[in-house]
Amino acid sequence: MRFPSRRSRPSGIGSLILALALAGVAALALKPNGRALEGRAQVTDGDTIRIGETRIRLKGVDAPEMEQRCTRSGRSYACGETARRELIELVSGETVRCRASGRDRYKRVLARCTVNGSDIGAHMVERGWAVSYGRDYDAEEARAQRRSAGLWEGDFERPQAWRRQHRGRG
Repeated sequence: MRFPSRRSRPSGIGSLILALALAGVAALALKPNGRALEGRAQVTDGDTIRIGETRIRLKGVDAPEMEQRCTRSGRSYACGETARRELIELVSGETVRCRASGRDRYKRVLARCTVNGSDIGAHMVERGWAVSYGRDYDAEEARAQRRSAGLWEGDFERPQAWRRQHRGRG
C-alpha cells in the first residue's frame, strides 16, 4: 500500500517570522541615523544638498523656497535663489562631511553637515539666509536679526509659513 507523498509547505508562522526578519534588515539598511556621509556637495536650494545620490536636508535650518520672493529697500528679490547661491559659495570645491540623524517626510536624509570644520547650518542662519527650525540655531538667528543680515535686511515671510500659503500652486 502506498501513501500519498506529503509536500512540505511553509507554515504561516514560519512565513511571518521570515517576513519580519526581512523587514528588520531593510529598516536597518534604510535608517541613516549616525551614518557619516562625505564628499563634494551639489546644492539643490538653501537647505538641501546632494552628496552622490543621497539627498540631504540640513537639520535645524529652513531657507526660503526657490520661488519665494522677499523685499529689501522696497524692492522684491529672489531670496530663495540668493540663499542657494550663499550655500553654493560655502561648499563649492570643498569636502562636505555630514552626520545623518533620520529622514524627513520627503525621504531626504536629515543631517548636520560641516565644511572645513564649520557647521553649515550655523553659517546659513548666522549670515541671515536661513532661519532656525526647531530652535537648533536660535542664537545664530538672533545675531543675524540684530545685525540685519541677509533676509533680516528687509521683509520676508518665514519659509514654513510661505509653504503653507503657497501649497498646491504650480
